[in-house]
Amino acid sequence: MINVGIDWAEAHHDVCVEHGGGHVLDKGRVPDGIEGVEAIHEMLGAHATDPSEVVIGIELDRGLLVGALVAAGYEVHAVNPLAVSRYRDRLAPAGAKSDPGDARVLAEAMRTDRHLLREVAGDSTEAEAVKVLARAHQNLVWTRQRVGNQLRSALREFYPGALHTFSELASADAIAVLQIAPTPTTGRALSKAKVRKALAGGGRERRLDARASEIVEGLGAPQLSAPALVEEAFGHQVASLVAVLGALRTQIEELRAELERSLEGHPDAEIITSLPGLSSVLGARVLAEFGDDRTRYADARARRSYAGTAPITKASGTRKVVLARVARNRRLADACYGWAFSSLLRSPGARAFYDRQRATGKTHHQALRALGNRWVGILHGCLEHRTTYREDVGWGGQLETAA
Repeated sequence: MINVGIDWAEAHHDVCVEHGGGHVLDKGRVPDGIEGVEAIHEMLGAHATDPSEVVIGIELDRGLLVGALVAAGYEVHAVNPLAVSRYRDRLAPAGAKSDPGDARVLAEAMRTDRHLLREVAGDSTEAEAVKVLARAHQNLVWTRQRVGNQLRSALREFYPGALHTFSELASADAIAVLQIAPTPTTGRALSKAKVRKALAGGGRERRLDARASEIVEGLGAPQLSAPALVEEAFGHQVASLVAVLGALRTQIEELRAELERSLEGHPDAEIITSLPGLSSVLGARVLAEFGDDRTRYADARARRSYAGTAPITKASGTRKVVLARVARNRRLADACYGWAFSSLLRSPGARAFYDRQRATGKTHHQALRALGNRWVGILHGCLEHRTTYREDVGWGGQLETAA
C-alpha cells in the first residue's frame, strides 16, 4: 500500500507519499484546482499501478478536492485536526510544525492507524444537497442571533423602552416597529394606527389592535434618555441593524422552504421525520450531519459516538468520572439536544426517560443529553431496519414500567 498525507490549504496543498514501510517516496506542493488534482494523480501514478493501492489522509471530509480523490478510486480518510496535533507531538516532540511536516504526519497516521480512522463516507448527492442547505440555514440563524445581540446591546444604551416592549428583537413585530421608530423620540410619537399598519405590513394577522396598544404604551412609558446627538447616532446604528435583521429573516425563511423541499426528496425523509421531535428543519440537520452512507456506522454505538451524545469515561485507580464529549460535531450535537427537548411533549417514552434521569439527580442538561443519546440509538434502528418510528417498539418495557 502507498500511504499519502495531504495538508490542505486554500491556495495550495502539501503532499507526502510513503511506502508501506515508512520510507518517503515523494513529496511536494501542488496548486488548488484541476492542476493540483492532476499533479497528485501523476505523483501517485509513479508509485502505484491501481488506485485501490493508495490510502490518503486529509483533514477534510468534504469539498471539491476530497470529492475528486474519492471519485478517482483512492481510499480517503478524514482525520480530525485534534488527532493530527497528537500525531504531530509523537513525530515532533520539540514542537516543530510546518505544512510539509503535517503532510508527513498524515501519511504516518495512515501507515500506523488506518484501521482506527474514519473513511470518508460515500453519501448520496441528495444527502449532500440537504447538508449544504441545512448548514447554510443554520449559519444564517447563528448570524441573526449575533446581530440581535448587537441590537440588544445598543438599545440597552439609550432605548430601554424597546427592550421592555419586545422580548424577541428578531421577531417580525420588533423589526416592523423599530424600522419606523429607531429612537425613543420617534417611539413616543407613534400613534396606534401607525403601529397597527406597521404590524400588518410585517405579517401579523391576529390581535392587531391589542398588540398595537401594548407597543404604544410600552414605547411611550417614561424612561431615561440620552443627549439628542447621542440618541440620533444610536438611531442610525439601530436602523442599520434592524435592516440587516429584516434581510436575514427573509433569507432564512426562503432557505427553510428550500431545505424542506430538499428533505422531502430524500429516501430517508419519511423515517427521519416520523421520530417525535424531528421537524423538517431538525430532521434535515440530523440527516445532513449523519449522512446516508449505509456502511458509515458499524452499529448504534458508533453513531452515538459520532453524534457526541455518548459520554466518555475517565478512570484512573479508584477514581472514575463520566463526562460529556468535548470533541464532537457541534452542529449534530446541537440538533440532537434540540430534538431531545422537542420530544418531551410528543413522546410519552421520552418524557418518562427524562423524568427517571432527573429523579437520579441528573441536571436538566444532563438528562437531555442522555435522552438525545437514546434517540440516536432508536434512529439507528429505524434506518437499519428501514421502518418508521413506533412508540411501543422504541420504548417498549419502559412505558410499562412508567405506567
